[in-house]
Amino acid sequence: MAKNLKNAGVWSLLPIGVFLILYLGLGIVLEYVLKIDMGFYIIPIVVAFLVAILIACVQHRDISFDTKLELMAKGVGDKNIMTMILIFLVAGVFVGVTGRDSAEAVAYFMLSVAPPKLAVAVLFVVACFVSTAMGTSCGTISLLVPIGVAVSQASGFSLPFCIGSIMGGAMFGDNLSFISDTTIAACNTQGCQMKDKFRANFKIALPAALVTLALIVVFSLSAGETSVEIPDYNMILLIPYVLVLIGGIAGLNVFIVLLTGIISSCAINLATGTTSAIDLISNTGSGASGMFETILVTILVSALCGIMRATGGFDALLRGVKKIFKGKKGGQLGIGLLVGAMDIATANNTVAIVMAGPIAKEISEDYGVDKKKTASILDTFSCIFQGIIPYGAQMLLAISAATTLGCKISAFDIIPNLYYPFLLAVSSVLFIAFDRKSAK
Repeated sequence: MAKNLKNAGVWSLLPIGVFLILYLGLGIVLEYVLKIDMGFYIIPIVVAFLVAILIACVQHRDISFDTKLELMAKGVGDKNIMTMILIFLVAGVFVGVTGRDSAEAVAYFMLSVAPPKLAVAVLFVVACFVSTAMGTSCGTISLLVPIGVAVSQASGFSLPFCIGSIMGGAMFGDNLSFISDTTIAACNTQGCQMKDKFRANFKIALPAALVTLALIVVFSLSAGETSVEIPDYNMILLIPYVLVLIGGIAGLNVFIVLLTGIISSCAINLATGTTSAIDLISNTGSGASGMFETILVTILVSALCGIMRATGGFDALLRGVKKIFKGKKGGQLGIGLLVGAMDIATANNTVAIVMAGPIAKEISEDYGVDKKKTASILDTFSCIFQGIIPYGAQMLLAISAATTLGCKISAFDIIPNLYYPFLLAVSSVLFIAFDRKSAK
């Protein structure tokens, strides 16, 4: 039976094809043909993956259904998958208990200490900080875009410029944060430490961020300015984010870092009266429940990968990569483009990493690429594509938030102002091309 499993090859990839047709195909029709607002996200990704699993169960009739269940269980039963799920839950609780007031305090503090001419540069830096501390680009965008709209109206900077800077900063943290879904997924699928991945990733992200900041400053100098009104905020609310950021950079265990953030946030919110005890309990639940879909998708993808790996699907992809990409550098670029293609298909960088992760691990082992470098490439390339595609959640959230405030703007107004994702792509390719350790 093992021989039959391995000979299945390309045929074993059919479930992924079905998923792409259901999720990407129908999403494009709803969003761009039928012009349904947020139509791309009407398609339930969980159902699309469930259909893909059903297709995998129908295939390979020489394999019993019980055997297929065993293969799926092995895929889900990996220690890294369980660790990932637990981290998702704890990270969700942290985001739930900190709430909007803490993140707003970060933004307003940064704006209050900079001259109006640097307001957009401050928005970028604030977005970098908040997203790194919160671990969510979507949460950062939904929080800061209203502030960006206010800055644009008060200072004379163009709205696409402000929103593009916020989105770039949001993707910086999405890529680097220790509690980001993408970091958790990338590290756990490759079996590497978060601090090791962070160090490898930081070398790629920092140059892109610095050049982005320089460009924003240069473009800002030629724009008009007026004063930017800063509402009242409470400085003490910054503490949970600062503790999480310091703990993450110091390389402490992610659970200890998150629990420290949760405990400090609860204590501060109760002491300052920002949130009542009852609301705080409710927020822990809503924060955790916000991760349920991500967790369920992780389980379904792991189950599907269990079947595809056993039936030769991964081997077929590896053969395809080997034909196109040669050597360590080629293997790294192949991993990056693989996760990028998955992100274009799913419009979800975490799902893209979970899907591409097991294949990337086999590619890295075959080409001799270090685990932390593979995790960094997975996370970086997924964030590059996610930060640019016009139908991604980040883009749609930014447009929706601006529209709610009476501002008309489209994805194609914002894309030319997405300096950071484009520069991150350049930095990533240069890092692979000129990395001496990758030379063969």
